[in-house]
Amino acid sequence: MYNKYKDDNFEILGVSLDQHRDRWIEAIAQDNLTWPQVSDLGFWQSAAAKLYNVTSIPYTVLLDPEGKIIATRLRGKALEDKMASIFGH
Repeated sequence: MYNKYKDDNFEILGVSLDQHRDRWIEAIAQDNLTWPQVSDLGFWQSAAAKLYNVTSIPYTVLLDPEGKIIATRLRGKALEDKMASIFGH
């Protein structure tokens, strides 16, 4: 998704629910994640998890350019279809 839409006013922000900084940083490198990553290392008590009512992972939140939530919890084909409908390709 990132590579396909990164030039279309699209960004990913990875929010980790890790507890251990070293393992989190290692996973980012191993998975070659090139988009911004953040974590407060709070695991399920993370401020972001509470704010967006995250109850399972992975968890997606699509925001429009103004920050309005337009979709949540999309994965696989449903996420691909939603992205295509937003960007028209």
